[in-house]
Amino acid sequence: MNIDLLRRLCETPGVPGHEHRVRDLILKEIEGLFDDVQTDAMGSLICRRDARKPAKKGEKPKKVMLLCHMDEIGFLVSHITDKGFIYVHPVGGFDARNLFSRRVLVSTDEGDLKGVMNAAGRPIHIASPEERKKTPEVTDFVIDLGLGEKTKEVVKVGDMVTLDEPLIEIGEKVVSKALDNRVACWLGIEALRALGDAKHVCEIYVAFTCQEEVGLRGAKTAAYAIQPDIGLGVDITLACDTPGVSEQDRTTVQGAGFGLHVKDSSFIADLQLVKDIEELAKEEEIPYQRTMLRIGGQDGAAAQQAAAGAKAVGIVVGTRYVHTVTEMIHKSDLLAARDILAAYLKCN
Repeated sequence: MNIDLLRRLCETPGVPGHEHRVRDLILKEIEGLFDDVQTDAMGSLICRRDARKPAKKGEKPKKVMLLCHMDEIGFLVSHITDKGFIYVHPVGGFDARNLFSRRVLVSTDEGDLKGVMNAAGRPIHIASPEERKKTPEVTDFVIDLGLGEKTKEVVKVGDMVTLDEPLIEIGEKVVSKALDNRVACWLGIEALRALGDAKHVCEIYVAFTCQEEVGLRGAKTAAYAIQPDIGLGVDITLACDTPGVSEQDRTTVQGAGFGLHVKDSSFIADLQLVKDIEELAKEEEIPYQRTMLRIGGQDGAAAQQAAAGAKAVGIVVGTRYVHTVTEMIHKSDLLAARDILAAYLKCN
């Protein structure tokens, strides 16, 4: 299992609109896997692998598209005070309770600068009882680079800010920031490697998309350009198999296999496609679980609704503690997602 690739993907900063470093990493990694690679106007990486076997006479090869978004949640610098404190706007959904006392990376034209993020206001020693109970808004947090007034000389409005934590392995789990959605980037690469020299009839597109966390933006333009017949939204989903969450809200159970994503608030999967992948998983003895989310969305919805539309479903990996620096996946679930993607591409 290529943990080194997952580590490099997760630890490379790339928030919506700033995915270029992740894209450059992927470009080096996919050399030889595709027949054509293009970067579109929005910054998504569109990779095509031609059919390796002719379709039936009179038929065009089916277009199967994997959508794997590159961006992670993060921030953009919105203001720098004269004393060098940095304010930010979030790009992606944050729970402010997870932002106290975080180390961050501010990416500037001159390079990456390490800093710390804390909520503005008085520390616990001098805070009133009411102040201690208050949860700040995300925009109440400030970043300190330790540079004082010199901060304005190197940091600009619009610079990218990411949480700064390394990937670690604990037991059978992987923990990192940005598993949402570098997991999918890993799958888009490793599934093609697992496909090998298989004589598939379909035309395969892997779109490493941008700006998913702010509205599936890159997936919408990429899917419109490709107009796939089948869209596979590759992503993480919730694994709330943890204390304090009711059984009906757990979404997935870690270690029980990949998630066959049936519905969220952005799309409802194609019924026959769900059944086809479910049957294939059973035939190949790949563990899986059906999944649904009450709210939230993913890139499969963009493929489904592009141009004249496509059949779509999600292939997802259950993740604990989503949108924090402690996102956690089970290695066996990740491998199951890779195996079902490779198996599906081989038989189409």
